[in-house]
Amino acid sequence: MTKENYNVIGVMSGTSLDGIDLAHIFLGFSNGKWHYEIKETATIPYTEEWIALLKKAVDYSQSELTILNKDYTLLLSAVINNFISDNAINGLDAVCSHGHTILHQPQNGFTLQIGNLPEIALNTRQTVVCDFRVQDVELGGQGAPLVPIGDRLLFAGYDCCLNLGGFSNISFEDNNNQRIAFDISPVNTVLNFYSNQLGLEYDGGGKIAASGNCSQALLNGLNALEFYSLPHPKSLGFEYVKDIVLPLIEKHSLSIEDKLCTFTHHISEQLAVVINKTGARNVLATGGGAYNTFLIKLLEEKLPKTSIVVPEDKTIQFKEALVFALLGVLKLRGEVNTLASVTGAIHDHSSGKIYIP
Repeated sequence: MTKENYNVIGVMSGTSLDGIDLAHIFLGFSNGKWHYEIKETATIPYTEEWIALLKKAVDYSQSELTILNKDYTLLLSAVINNFISDNAINGLDAVCSHGHTILHQPQNGFTLQIGNLPEIALNTRQTVVCDFRVQDVELGGQGAPLVPIGDRLLFAGYDCCLNLGGFSNISFEDNNNQRIAFDISPVNTVLNFYSNQLGLEYDGGGKIAASGNCSQALLNGLNALEFYSLPHPKSLGFEYVKDIVLPLIEKHSLSIEDKLCTFTHHISEQLAVVINKTGARNVLATGGGAYNTFLIKLLEEKLPKTSIVVPEDKTIQFKEALVFALLGVLKLRGEVNTLASVTGAIHDHSSGKIYIP
């Protein structure tokens, strides 16, 4: 499907479990460049029951995962249908959906995003482009991050694009004009975990973290984790947080405030190390972590010569949904939407599955 303008919906659910992001997107291609307009948007929060299920799913058996996948596909279909109905959206070219990552083990040749079953096209009565990560892992890649193709095509005015979601990842062009991207560290997967222990969904603005004290012993231990010394391409999944990061933090007898404070310092230090190496002078920061003013303040202190640009709300909140809309359109056009320089796959490719009702 090759034309100049596309009317699509991008759908994204991140590891921080904030909810399901939906964005109605107009994408246009003219004079060799892509442009976009974000129209109606919504974030549909998960029920407490779904949050519990998605948190436990990393330990599920294959049969339990099969049932969860079917149930989640039904949930996602209903959420998409309601979004289309509520906003009276007509004439869609496609719904482009990431699904929700449950398992991500590229080192074992495996990644699983639920909600990508063929039934989603039948349930929504829409062409659906989805399941973008599996093919890349089959081609020897990390299956992540996938957003950098969107950074290259939609946000070329920034030296780096930084996403602060469940995990942080960065994307930039190297000296050979190759797009490089990789995960840097956990962010909201850890910060929200400890905020939940205080009965909060998240630490708004990083205020609780800012009230705590930084433990140098814990900070040193976190900074010494092997992942940070590995070369890219590299990516993180919740298994890493569960098996490595949280047990390390729990070895230290600290208040939740001090754990949040220390981990926020850790995030800022790891971000600063990577950004410094790129030589970036302006960095676009999006994702829920861009609202963490304590984190952004620490990062700015460590990068006095770099401008950290936090854009308007729609781009902060729905950039990933926007980029998955673009990935879906590129797939429909039969064009590259996954970069080997980013994921480590054996070649660039056009990833995802197309389901037609």
